[in-house]
Amino acid sequence: MVETAIGAIRFEARPRSLFTPIEYTLSLGGKRIRPAFMLMACNLYSENVDKALKPALGMEVFHNFTLLHDDLMDGAIRRRHQPTVHEKWNPNTAILSGDAMLIVAYQLIGETDPLFLEEILTLFTQTALEICEGQQYDMEFEIRQEVTEEEYIEMIRLKTAVLLACCLKAGALIGGAPKEEIESLYRFGIHIGLAFQLQDDFLDVYGDPLTFGKNIGGDILCNKKTFLLIHAMKLASEQQRAVIRQYQQTTDANAFTPEEKIAAVTAIYDDLKIKDLVRAKIQQYYQLAMYDLSLLRQPAERLTTLLDVSRQLMKRES
Repeated sequence: MVETAIGAIRFEARPRSLFTPIEYTLSLGGKRIRPAFMLMACNLYSENVDKALKPALGMEVFHNFTLLHDDLMDGAIRRRHQPTVHEKWNPNTAILSGDAMLIVAYQLIGETDPLFLEEILTLFTQTALEICEGQQYDMEFEIRQEVTEEEYIEMIRLKTAVLLACCLKAGALIGGAPKEEIESLYRFGIHIGLAFQLQDDFLDVYGDPLTFGKNIGGDILCNKKTFLLIHAMKLASEQQRAVIRQYQQTTDANAFTPEEKIAAVTAIYDDLKIKDLVRAKIQQYYQLAMYDLSLLRQPAERLTTLLDVSRQLMKRES
């Protein structure tokens, strides 16, 4: 349903140079997990999921807008195996087409049933602001020497988890769920979102570039304070810390290649068994998410799809 509806979105307005990058971005695909979660949450309480489709599309357009600007800020050159918008066109195009995507997202969400519109708009607007807060933390962490695990988890809660939670809550609201179950689904979204982002951080280092859709080691090259780096700096010997800092602080572009930096930092991660730590943290948040779902007073068969998708997210390679 989501993919068909996204494929049907057309922009007839001019100039085409504003809207072509939006169509390009939406055409690149992706997991579509946010709008799918919204429809699944609605479907737990109502057989009529059509009423949640337009706002679900709005959430997906908004998500892709954040990726477009995020890629620009990170200087990323690939997204879903294809050139990013600023790479294919230019940074100014990425900024303005991204802004237009945000407006389109509000237009789609504005087509929500008037009975739920005010509550959904309030929820979405608060979520959008929280995502900006998370992105700002992410950028600030890049120039800070020390970032704690707690600070990092709060950053990814804001940057990633709240939109998943927002979609689930919005879908449940439109479906007519009881208040306490709406909140359980929101918490489920937060916990599965944290697990999802930690999995993304893991795949950025240990994923297969053929399936991941982005270049491996991007976080290492950008000196991002991920869960992996935070714990590596915490557990490393003085010599290992010095190696990491040398790669982070060297300004001579000819001192080493990107591949050398990625290999050196990954080798330290391997030596410190950081892979096991991040996997354990992912499992912790996954178990919390499963507990949140267990609080729903729904027949087990109605939760099957949501449970299956959650398991698939934890086994994903892209």
